[in-house]
Parts: sequence; structure tokens; C-alpha cells
Amino acid sequence: MKVTKSEIVISAVKPEQYPEGGLPEIALAGRSNVGKSSFINTMINRKNLARTSSKPGKTQTLNFYIINDVLHFVDVPGYGFAKVSKTEREAWGRMIETYITSREELKAVVQIVDLRHAPSQDDVMMYDFLKHYDIPVIVIATKADKIPKGKWDKHAKVVRQTLNIEDGDKLILFSSETKKGKQEAWAAIEQMISG
Repeated sequence: MKVTKSEIVISAVKPEQYPEGGLPEIALAGRSNVGKSSFINTMINRKNLARTSSKPGKTQTLNFYIINDVLHFVDVPGYGFAKVSKTEREAWGRMIETYITSREELKAVVQIVDLRHAPSQDDVMMYDFLKHYDIPVIVIATKADKIPKGKWDKHAKVVRQTLNIEDGDKLILFSSETKKGKQEAWAAIEQMISG
């Protein structure tokens, strides 16, 4: 998809704030510092529509971005070690769960992991949660540029095995630096929203 238009629509915390209009939605989930904002910005050719931050846990709402007036990207709060209180974390958990399990417009979740490291326990829980609710998943392993090309397969295998990725679920190696995987990621997303 050639993105010519993208903007943030709303930051929502509860269902009555979600945008109306029935456009397909792709949610983006990942650990707090995994590079979700960089992924979004790369996908939509914008430097900083999604704010990147060195402080993990910045996203505390569901941020809806409209892309070309045909779909929404929904950035959900990062899970993992964000320095927030347990109460806040539980509230986020409920907010994410409500959105993912009840939103009819949601077509798939892009789960973002770091190719350099084996997925964390939180990553595994997220993948299992999505599978439990029959939500289609596209796994994006970012920061591929930080690993020598010759080791990509080895790292991809670790991601695949740790998450226990099901046949048919895509694992795409990605780099916001080199744009590797961008076309492939768009192809996978387009397939989800047209299906």
C-alpha cells in the first residue's frame, strides 16, 4: 500500500470512544521498548506521527491512526516492564483485553518482537491470548539490521519456536532503518483487511 495520508484520529480508553465508521483495524502490540512507534512510522512514511520515546510505557491509551481513509492502525500500550503501578498495568490489561476481544472491526494483530532476543514470557502470553480468541496474528521481528544477515534464520527460528507460531501465521523480519520487510508487512496486512 502506498500511504499518502495518515493521521491520529483519537486516543481512546473505553469502547464508546472508539471511532465509528466500520473501517478495518489492525492492532499493534508489543513490549514497551520493542520499536512499535518506529514500525508505524516506517509503514506510513512519516518521521514521527507515532511518537517514539526512550521512556518505555509512553503509550497509555489505544491510539487510532487513520491510513489513506481505508483502515486504522491501533497502537495499544506496550506490555512488559513499563515503570507504572500494578493498578495502572491491570487497567491497561483490561482496556487491551476489552478492545481485542470485542471489537468487530479488528481484523488482525501485528505482534512486534525484537529479533535479537528470544521472545519474553509476556510475548508468549500475548501470542497465546490472541490464539485463544482466534485473532489472526502477524509476527513482526524488528531490528533485523542489528544482526548479521547470515544469522537471521537462526534468530527467526528462536522466535518461531519460543512463541510456538502456528502454521499459517506469518513471521516477517523487519528493520525501520533499512525498510526491510515493509512491503511484506503491507502485503500481509492487506490480505487481512480484504479477507
